[in-house]
Amino acid sequence: MKTILFLLLTLLTAVPVLAQEASVLYKVTFRDKDQPGISINRPEEFLSRRAIERRQRYHLPVTVDDLPISPAYIRSLENAGARILARSRWLNAVIVELASRKDFDQIRQMRFVENIEEAGELSVRKESGKPFFIAEETGIPFRKPAVKGSAASSSFDYGPSLNQIEMINGVPLHNEGYTGEGMVIAVLDAGFRAVDTMAVFDSLWKHNRILGTRDFVNPGGNVFDLSIHPHGTMVLSIMGGNLDGQLVGTAPDAGYYLLRTEDGTAEYKMEEYYWVMGAEYADSLGADIINSSLGYTTFNDSLDSHTYQDMDGNSTPITIGADKAAERGILVCNSAGNSGNSSWKYIGAPADGDSVFTIGAVDALGRWATFSSLGPSYDGRIKPDIVAQGQQTIIATPWGGITGGNGTSFSCPVIAGMTACLWQAKPAFSNMQIISAIVRTANQYSSPDDTLGYGIPDYMMAFHSLDTLDVETGSLKIFPNPSNQLIQFWINLPEKQNVNVMIFDITGKMVFSESKYLPDGVSLLSLENATDVPGLYILQLQTRTGSFYGKIIHSQ
Repeated sequence: MKTILFLLLTLLTAVPVLAQEASVLYKVTFRDKDQPGISINRPEEFLSRRAIERRQRYHLPVTVDDLPISPAYIRSLENAGARILARSRWLNAVIVELASRKDFDQIRQMRFVENIEEAGELSVRKESGKPFFIAEETGIPFRKPAVKGSAASSSFDYGPSLNQIEMINGVPLHNEGYTGEGMVIAVLDAGFRAVDTMAVFDSLWKHNRILGTRDFVNPGGNVFDLSIHPHGTMVLSIMGGNLDGQLVGTAPDAGYYLLRTEDGTAEYKMEEYYWVMGAEYADSLGADIINSSLGYTTFNDSLDSHTYQDMDGNSTPITIGADKAAERGILVCNSAGNSGNSSWKYIGAPADGDSVFTIGAVDALGRWATFSSLGPSYDGRIKPDIVAQGQQTIIATPWGGITGGNGTSFSCPVIAGMTACLWQAKPAFSNMQIISAIVRTANQYSSPDDTLGYGIPDYMMAFHSLDTLDVETGSLKIFPNPSNQLIQFWINLPEKQNVNVMIFDITGKMVFSESKYLPDGVSLLSLENATDVPGLYILQLQTRTGSFYGKIIHSQ
C-alpha cells in the first residue's frame, strides 16, 4: 500500500521495521457452500439486523455469496495440514499456508475444491529497531489556508479545518443539523494508535460512537496500541474529530468501526484479503460507508505486483471485494493514490472499481495536488471520481497534535464524512444514487479529466437536488428559481433514453426546444439563455414514460 498508506509524518516514537522471511501462501476456492442448516431465507443467522434492514431498504437480495464458508470444508483443509490465515465468504475462498507439496496435492484433489493457486507471500517479521517511514506523505505544520467565509456563521468553530469542509460546501449541511448522527462508517486502515486517549476523540467516546474494533492482521490485537501504525488515527480525525477551534471532522456525530486490515511494516498481497475480510465484517455489522485510505499496486515481492492492466475494475481481489460491498448497499469511498508524480502515476486497487467512489486531492485553493494519482482506469473510465482537499489537510496525530498533512488518504475521509451527512439527510436514496448526486454537482462535471475527475463537489447543491426527486419513478427539481440566465434542473430516470426539453411562455408558445440523451439515474442539465424576457415559464421534460413539468421564474 505504499501508494496510499501514505503519510510520512516524522514519528516521534519510531515504528520498528521488521526483518522479513517469507512463507508461500495459497488461495483455495470452493465449488459451493454446502451447509444444509443455513439458508439465505434466514439471514438473521449470519447478518446483523442493521445489515438486513439495509438490504430491505434498497431492495437488495441476500445471495449465496452472503452465506458463510462451510465449516466442514475448513476442517477438511486443516486435517490436510493447512493453516487457515484468511477466509472470505464473498470470494468463497480461504488463504492457507501449507507445509509441503504433499499437502498441496491432497487439497487439490478434494471434491469441493474448485481451484488452488499461489496467493503471494506472507512476511514473517523480526524486530530490527530501524525507524519506519512511508515515502509519499508528509506531515507538516499547517499554515492557515485562505477560506471563503467565516466559522462565526457556523454551528461549529472549525478553526483551521474550516477550508477543507467549506471547499465542498459542507458547512450549511452541518448547520441544517446533519452531522452524521445515526450513520455508521467502517474505517479500514493500518492502525489507530492512541485513539483511546487523544482529546480530539473525546466526543466520540463520550457519546459511544466508537462502535467496535477488530485487527485482521494480528487477530486479537489492540488497534490502539502505541507501537502500531497511526495512519488510521489521522484518517479518523478528519471525519470524527471534534476539538473546538482546532479541528472539526466532516461527520463528528457518526458511529465508527475501526478495522485494521493493513500492515504498515511491509507491502504484500495478503493485505488485499485482509481488506476483503474487513469489508465483509463491516457489511455484516450493517455499516453504511467504508472509508478506505488504502491502495495496492506493487509489493515487496515483485512477482506479486499488479500492472496498470490490472486496474480494469475486475482483476484484483480487493477490487472484486469492494464492488461486492457496493452491491450490498455500502458506499465504498477510497483514496485514488499518491503516485501522480511517480513512474506508476495511475490509481491503485480498489480505486479502479466501477462502484467505488474514488477520491483525488487538491490543495487549499482547489488546484491539483501533484502527488494525487491519475486516471483513467485501464478500461477507460473516468477516475478519480471527484477531489477534495488533500494537501495541507488539517489532521490530528498522536505526537504532534493538530497539524497539516498531505495525501489522498486525507481527501478521502473529507468526502466520506460529508457523504455520511448527506445520506443522513436523504436516507431513501441508495449508495449509487447518493454518489451520482454528488458527482453531478462537481465543478467540472461537464468536462471531466483524468486529473481531477469531475472536480470539486458541492454538498449543499447535492442536498437540494435530492429534495423533491422521487426515488423510484423520477421527478424534476429546478434551481436556481428565480433565475436570470442559467437554468439548471435534475431529473431522475429509471432507464437510459432520449428526453425532449421544452420551455413555454404563459401564452403556451414554445420558446425553447432541445432533445437530449440521458443516462438512467439522476442527471443534471444546464440551459443558458434559454429565455430572454423576464416572466413566468413552464418547463416540460417529455420522457418515454411520461412528462414532467416545472415552473421557471425568469427574473430581471
